[in-house]
Amino acid sequence: MADNPQTPPVRGRPLSPHLSIYKWPVTMATSITHRMTGIAISAGMVLVAWGLIALASGPELYQPFTAALANPVGLIVLFGFLWSLTYHFLNGIRHLAWDLGYGFEVPTANRTGVFVMALSVLISAGAFAYAWWMLSKSVPI
Repeated sequence: MADNPQTPPVRGRPLSPHLSIYKWPVTMATSITHRMTGIAISAGMVLVAWGLIALASGPELYQPFTAALANPVGLIVLFGFLWSLTYHFLNGIRHLAWDLGYGFEVPTANRTGVFVMALSVLISAGAFAYAWWMLSKSVPI
């Protein structure tokens, strides 16, 4: 039967779309990012707990905490935590609007998704820059 030239060639199963073919909708990207930032906030609470415990324990334990956050990796982690909080908060407001029945139209959902992403980056960068500026003005003790 395989030698019969009149049978159509057997095709393999179609390949699933991958990143080079499939374009993520904005709503899918914002949903996945919302879940990831929720996980990041949960993990960042360990950092907050470490800071509070170190602060309550005195300067000999608080100094390593501040040194860890002052290095470049610590600043990146701190900015990531701040951005996660900001994004999750803003996207949570968007979800509350959806719960009230507003913003379900595809163009509106896409527009608010891009708006939340952009605004979260701007607010986080602004807050981080303001904190950096305030710390540069402070006089060391």
